[in-house]
Amino acid sequence: MRSPLLPIFLTVFVDVLGLTLILPLLPYYAKDYGASDFQVGLLTSVYAIAMFISGPILGRISDRVGRKPVLLASQLGTLIGWLVLAFSPSLEMLFVGRIISGLTAGNLSTAQAYISDVTKANEERTQAFGFFGIAFGLGFVLGPGITGLLTKSFADHADKLAKYRAPTLTAAGLSLLAILLTVFLLRPSKPAVRQSVTGRSSALVQFFTRPRTRALLGQFFLFSVSFAGLTGGLALYLQHNFQFGVEEASMIFGLSGFIGALVQGGLRKLAKKFGEERLAMVGLGSMAAGYFFLGPARHIAMLLVLVVVGSFGAAVVRPSLTTLITKAVAEEEQGSVLGVSQSLGSLAQAMGPAATTWLIGRDQITLFGVFCGGFSLLGCIVAAWRDRTDGIANQAHAEG
Repeated sequence: MRSPLLPIFLTVFVDVLGLTLILPLLPYYAKDYGASDFQVGLLTSVYAIAMFISGPILGRISDRVGRKPVLLASQLGTLIGWLVLAFSPSLEMLFVGRIISGLTAGNLSTAQAYISDVTKANEERTQAFGFFGIAFGLGFVLGPGITGLLTKSFADHADKLAKYRAPTLTAAGLSLLAILLTVFLLRPSKPAVRQSVTGRSSALVQFFTRPRTRALLGQFFLFSVSFAGLTGGLALYLQHNFQFGVEEASMIFGLSGFIGALVQGGLRKLAKKFGEERLAMVGLGSMAAGYFFLGPARHIAMLLVLVVVGSFGAAVVRPSLTTLITKAVAEEEQGSVLGVSQSLGSLAQAMGPAATTWLIGRDQITLFGVFCGGFSLLGCIVAAWRDRTDGIANQAHAEG
């Protein structure tokens, strides 16, 4: 690993750790304020909608002024969002906290753009995104575990919301740590001023008029709907199907993160042997298989197997598609295309959890799995179609 990347991986790890402290907690926190299952999904959706609005703007700004200032601004917004969430007196303020976090949620896409800046060779970039995934996965391993410990420690506190506020304040503290890491350890990446800067609408048009980027971004969107629907509805699914509380749900999220970190540790070798295109297709197939059968799962052993299979798939897909997307555009467009991909991911996060929590709230547990698995399957179909059209185009070029 090159030295310029170590600070960004530490920053990503700390950011994700804070995020995953809240992930298994938020549905239970909201329900104590009287939220319905659908409103629980909306808490994720409003965050994603805010991120959809801000994503391309932050990507464009980072192309102009550099990655580090945008990363710092995003981390500061995340800190404020966690504090609002921790001291929220009502369900409405929970929504305000999520909107603030969403509007400034440029941390991960800016970190990805930074990685693209400081890596050159395709293999090196794939490895770097693999390490990014490890940092992401380790956050998923430790964050839910810490949440489980904190909620258990504060379960008997006089303030019944203390068990929720303790992890949220911990997340705020981690955001402050991420800011300090960025200020003191992260070096600016490459030139602050880039040549090609486009607005969100023109960027969308620009990238979607190119067959390869259109297919890759479409594939990323389908993956994101599937994954966001699963993660947004998983805690409620566990509560409805297995009567799990925060501690048990945190363990399932932690298992998912552990599998992700384990897989991504060997991603470079996998990418070198099979290529990102094939890995993305296999990963989407694994997600489809793991998610489809969640509905009929009635035994914990089956649940664990499905979580492992689905988590393996998601761990392979995200870095593979991210690498393919950045390789498909010019260097000066990488910030913009990652901003567009984040916006598509945000749109997916708005759709997925709203749909899956609505289904779970109506006891349509089988359809919850079908929804998540179905979008992964569609992603496989797009991947197969893209490989076929790329092959035809290459053959025509060779014959011409």
